[in-house]
Amino acid sequence: MKIQLANFIKLRKKNSKFSLISVLLFFILLLGLALRIYGLNWDSGYHLHPDERMIVMVAERLSLPNPFSLKALFSPQSPFNPKFFAYGSLPLYFLKFCSWLVALFLKGEPFSYGNLPILGRIISALFDLGTIWLIFKIGKRLFGNKAALLASLFYAICVFPIQASHFYAVDVMLNFFIWLTLWQLLNFYLDPKFGSAIKVGFCFGLALATKVSATVLAAAIGTGLIVDLVLIGFKFWRNRNYFWWQKLFLTLKKGSRKKSLLNLGKRLFWFGGLIGLVAVLTFLISEPYALIDFSTFKRQIIEQHRMTKDANVFPYTLQYVGTMPFIYPIKNLVFWGMGIGLGTLALVAFVWYLFDLIKRVLIKGDYDRESGELIILSFSLAYFLVVGGFAVKFMRYLLPLYPFLILIAAKFLFSFKRQKFFLARNLILSLVLILQLFWVGAFVSIYSRPHSRVEASYWINQQISPGSVLAVEHWDDSLPLFGGEKFEFVSMPMYDPDTLGEKWQRVDENLSRADYIILSSNRLYTPLQKLSDCRLFLRCFPKTADYYRDLFSGRLGFEKAAEFTSYPRLNFAGIEIKINDQGSDESFTVYDHPRVVIFKKTAPH
Repeated sequence: MKIQLANFIKLRKKNSKFSLISVLLFFILLLGLALRIYGLNWDSGYHLHPDERMIVMVAERLSLPNPFSLKALFSPQSPFNPKFFAYGSLPLYFLKFCSWLVALFLKGEPFSYGNLPILGRIISALFDLGTIWLIFKIGKRLFGNKAALLASLFYAICVFPIQASHFYAVDVMLNFFIWLTLWQLLNFYLDPKFGSAIKVGFCFGLALATKVSATVLAAAIGTGLIVDLVLIGFKFWRNRNYFWWQKLFLTLKKGSRKKSLLNLGKRLFWFGGLIGLVAVLTFLISEPYALIDFSTFKRQIIEQHRMTKDANVFPYTLQYVGTMPFIYPIKNLVFWGMGIGLGTLALVAFVWYLFDLIKRVLIKGDYDRESGELIILSFSLAYFLVVGGFAVKFMRYLLPLYPFLILIAAKFLFSFKRQKFFLARNLILSLVLILQLFWVGAFVSIYSRPHSRVEASYWINQQISPGSVLAVEHWDDSLPLFGGEKFEFVSMPMYDPDTLGEKWQRVDENLSRADYIILSSNRLYTPLQKLSDCRLFLRCFPKTADYYRDLFSGRLGFEKAAEFTSYPRLNFAGIEIKINDQGSDESFTVYDHPRVVIFKKTAPH
């Protein structure tokens, strides 16, 4: 009777703990969703994210052949061929399919160019919600419930994933499929069988069909296939003697089924081949025209590869010329993507975690947990070594590292075992949460205000006389966003080489005609002023740098008439705290809160 009562009490406590964890996770997911869907129509329908705009344009034009035939469908000329492979085809088809599904459910027309972005942003928010859930599941498996809950909370209130979820670009979906693949890989490691290998390959294929940079997952998959041999070898090598190889062989032979030499070989060749085959098949089903229209696919992939190796390839990547590999992306991750509190904690935790994991690997410990950690670590290190070394360093490229860094930050905080360290841990946790809530509150406030380009467009229509000549910059969004038919436009070719005589002839003509110069962001003037020294840079713009200095100083015959910004800000007791983030990576500000500057002519040119 006493034994039954004790078991009943223990079961009640376990169920109560499970219920509390479930409730806390539910509220974390709810908070994450609220932050990600708040202000989804941030650009008032004007398509102000260029990558999202391109994805929407391609997805809208996709259609099945009419009349339908398999020959027409599987032809390079098929209307279902996106002919756009800078990103994977899966996000395009998924958006189109959801559009059809919603139209069928509502008995209306499929979504058009005007409203596809909102549907896409909802999809992004839901995928990132899935990433929060995966962080909890992986964290629970590797580090326990407390660390898992804290990590999921950290990610839910992390600024850059929130911003990325407001766009239908491929990065949020890619992040989800990468971590879904890693989760399935952990399951496969614990129970290596046919079904679990298929799941790994399937998720890997979906990640590849989202963006080919997911190939880095091969490092984690390879680790998952051989990690037992590596771990056992490390532990025996540390305690080696003349017969250590013999002991290693006997241990593997006498060990559990999954750690025997026979099954390690089976896992490496049979399961490795199966995962690869399923991944390739899934990729081809999700992105069939990569094979059907291989010449276009190959050409565009080569172009993207060139861009990652040389920031001079495209005008919009000149901002990265001269930036430090690895250092530049980490700086933006710490100061802007995560925020100074969480970002600093993550860096400290990473250094601690490497030493801690190495120490545990070299002694007898929990094989399954250490193997899982090595699988996750192998992906994260390989991804950073590949992507962090790119010449082009958009902040979104590091999004797949956020879950890992956040997980080890939570693990670090719960590594304080001694009572005397609890106060220090609680102080660190409180400080990080306060800083994080301040930063996320300030950032999300930009979605509570009109977009700076929309505000500037209203000002232009109200303050500038119809018929005025507006000088706008090529390779950037022209303003005003509406009412442009009332004005005459001239385009300033500032990205053209300084040595091109036609450039300066055209600039002089435009300046003599223009009544206003409109800079709708810092996309051109920030990098081009930096690239003024021809001794340092392959593509240099000394005369263009002088042009911008003269423009901002008033020496060009124009003075600043208006400026529109939407910096992250918070109000406390009537005191406004504003964070000028113009020093961040351009891609962090240029889409949803760029600085717009309008200059009015004061003297003839």
